[in-house]
Amino acid sequence: MANSTLLSDKVPFHRRISYALTDSGGNLLYCIIGGYLLYFYTDVFGLSVGVAGTLLLLTRLLDAIDAPIWGFIIDRTKSKYGQSRPYFLWLCIPFAVFTVLTFTTPNLDGTWKIVYATVTYIFAGICYTGIATPITSILPNLTRNPNERVILNSFRMVGGNIGNFAAVTFTLPLVAFLGGGNDQKGFSLTVGLFAIIAVVMFLIAFADLKEINTEKIKAIPVKTSIKAVKGNWPWFIIVSANLLFWIALTVRTSTLVYYFQYNIGNKDLVPLINGISVIQVLSMAAVPFIVKFSSKRSTMMIGFLLAAVGQMIMFMAGASLTVIIIGWVIGCLGSGIACSMPFAMLSDTVDYGEWKTGIRASGFLTAIGSAFCIKAGAGIGGFIPTQILGAFGYVPNAVQSSASLFGIQFSFIWLPTIIFALGIIPMLFYGKYEKNEFQIQSDLTTKKAS
Repeated sequence: MANSTLLSDKVPFHRRISYALTDSGGNLLYCIIGGYLLYFYTDVFGLSVGVAGTLLLLTRLLDAIDAPIWGFIIDRTKSKYGQSRPYFLWLCIPFAVFTVLTFTTPNLDGTWKIVYATVTYIFAGICYTGIATPITSILPNLTRNPNERVILNSFRMVGGNIGNFAAVTFTLPLVAFLGGGNDQKGFSLTVGLFAIIAVVMFLIAFADLKEINTEKIKAIPVKTSIKAVKGNWPWFIIVSANLLFWIALTVRTSTLVYYFQYNIGNKDLVPLINGISVIQVLSMAAVPFIVKFSSKRSTMMIGFLLAAVGQMIMFMAGASLTVIIIGWVIGCLGSGIACSMPFAMLSDTVDYGEWKTGIRASGFLTAIGSAFCIKAGAGIGGFIPTQILGAFGYVPNAVQSSASLFGIQFSFIWLPTIIFALGIIPMLFYGKYEKNEFQIQSDLTTKKAS
């Protein structure tokens, strides 16, 4: 009976689309931060590479601390709209406003300019965590079926990739068009346009999504939420792998514009290369089919492996654009898979935590496993390249030395390769937990029914 209930627990197609819109809106804005903020700070806003790198590290690590706080808040939320869903309504406009301010250059000098950059980015990050955490924490409450969650997560990842595609592909062309040669004006107007679109997406998702059984969920004290971590080894594994993924991905995306501007000698190729990343949609959409014939653990490992192989192909390509594109496509297919899996698997760790401890802390567990990993990974992944570039003598908007060119190449090619490969290691230990997922769901369903 329990298994029959799980198998019939499906989400209507229109709600799958609405769930996809949440990540489309989030990525439409946050991927501009991940892909262009370092470049914006150094080559548009006017900060030195050392100051920009330190600012990004400190603000992103500080910002990452708010992830568990948002998790605690969601675990204690009981409203007429549900537990996670209301945050799409409450935070979409603040998130949009502070992201626009982050890419706006005020008429300030020296220390005040740094203060402005710090404050606007921190608040944009806090709002992003507040809206990204419920995107993940709502998944266990949309359906109890583990396979349906994988499908829902694939819709989310495809939607997120479309948002990412729009952000990284059209940002620079729109900056040039709307700015008319003034990149400061262009960035502000471009991000403002994307912000309006993102707000509309979140409002549609809020209106359509529906959480199940949230009326039975009790507000969980902070200490109780933390106890859900005890003995939750699958959660530790997913957090470790996801953190490594976001470090590697941020290193790759934040140094891409430098690599093509200085090593390849053609910055105009950046929109093309970023546009090709939409190929990730194929691998994200294919995840449910791959998992069906393999396992979640193996699928995640395949993603990491393909991402690393793609990087190495780009190194062997030299200046051959065709081979570079082949390597980029393979890498994007891999990163699309590796990006998708943790968000689906975190829902299973919420179930494991409830089965193990009796505590269902979906907000806290998914906040650390998603928003914290993204933020901390972005901070570390954004900081390391700045230190490498600085050590090898990078100078913004200048002809680079051979040493500087090597530093850019190492940051873009080899550093992500190494970190992607490291991400495979924790996944080697996940298999024994994955085998018990349906039994855990069956036990939880039986317990709730009785």
